[in-house]
Amino acid sequence: MYALVDCNNFFVSCERVFQPWLEGRPVVVLSNNDGCVVARSNESKAMGIRMGTPFYQVKHLVDKGLLEVRSSNYMLYGDLSDRVMSILADAVPKIEIYSIDEAFLVMDGIPEEQVVEICRTLVAKVRKWVGIPVSIGVAGTKTLAKIASHFAKKYRGYRGVCVIDSEQKRMKALELTPVEDVWGVGRKNAVKMHDAGVITAADFVARPEQWVERHFAIPGVRTWKELQGIGCLEEELPEKRKSICTSRSFADMISDEDEIAVKVADFAAHCARKLREEGTAAYQVTAFLRTNRFREDLDQYCPQATVTLPVAANSTQEIVTAALKAFRTVFRPGFNYKKAGVVVDQIVDRDEVQGVIFGFDEDMRHRQDILSSVMDAVNENRRLPADQDRTAGQERPARRGHRSGRDVICLASQHLGHFADGIRSEHRSRRYSTDFSEIMEIR
Repeated sequence: MYALVDCNNFFVSCERVFQPWLEGRPVVVLSNNDGCVVARSNESKAMGIRMGTPFYQVKHLVDKGLLEVRSSNYMLYGDLSDRVMSILADAVPKIEIYSIDEAFLVMDGIPEEQVVEICRTLVAKVRKWVGIPVSIGVAGTKTLAKIASHFAKKYRGYRGVCVIDSEQKRMKALELTPVEDVWGVGRKNAVKMHDAGVITAADFVARPEQWVERHFAIPGVRTWKELQGIGCLEEELPEKRKSICTSRSFADMISDEDEIAVKVADFAAHCARKLREEGTAAYQVTAFLRTNRFREDLDQYCPQATVTLPVAANSTQEIVTAALKAFRTVFRPGFNYKKAGVVVDQIVDRDEVQGVIFGFDEDMRHRQDILSSVMDAVNENRRLPADQDRTAGQERPARRGHRSGRDVICLASQHLGHFADGIRSEHRSRRYSTDFSEIMEIR
């Protein structure tokens, strides 16, 4: 059996952990640059506020004191997610983290009579220890567990845990579930199903398998079988990405070349770090620029340029150097730029990188790799590998004013803490649990 643990209105719940006066209040969380609504409390949903609503359309409610608004605070959300997942991992033999606010618990080997008790204990423990309300759906397949979690969240009578463990419960759940709410159906397929008279999940499973395969191919058949109680979604190892993109829209348009170059360097460094985290390297680095397409009164210019490396790399120095080279190639003065970004592609496993005979300094590459690993260790506040740590075995005295965290150390072409500069977040709460300068104050 599977138990899907789903954090209720996760971003809003994270804000409420350290701001309890938000409980019972309508709250929305905004996307980057405070653009649109990406999370809502139940109270704001009841007001008719929809996902993706532009902030300017609900700002009048904020001004009148009828709605609370917060900018995205991903450092806080990520930290609280880690805390929730650690509690779940300690409770069961195996956990599959699906997203920042969802995880499947594999309940194989646990007696069925103990499953509900374990789940109810987890609901109470996560709420007490982290402050996040969670709902748990239990069923024989992942898709049914997802449906069960919706019922656990919607109906208080389940006390946070809904179990689909009989044919009667399965059919009842399918009859009450709109087909567009089934995990794996998708918006386009839901339209096709409605056109064919398939309105609920029960309507879908009533169709013959041949009909499902003809209209929705193998993925549709998998969903159909999962709803029948036949497990088809085993644990899948995440595929390594074929490309990595880091980009940002600027709060205000920028025309200064050096100011944009600092941002491009930061974007490139972020891509390089992602490559190292995934054990990969890239052959191509692309930098792109965008003017404001909504300003028809201004000249438009949306260029990009690509630099191909002789040997695939993931060191910060090489990726940043290539990105800046591409950027300098396409930058033109006289334009007001609204967005910039860096893409790395032609990605291969780090162990599969092939060298070249001429024009490549392997010793330099080795030194750059060591420097990148040192930067990662410092920025992530962790120990270096023994062969790179010259202070191993020595006591490290505490240093006054010592900082820790992302971007403590970077290249000269970057700027400390510059990655988030220029992103509008006028309503961001404190990073209570990840930044000592923003820790909660008790009076």
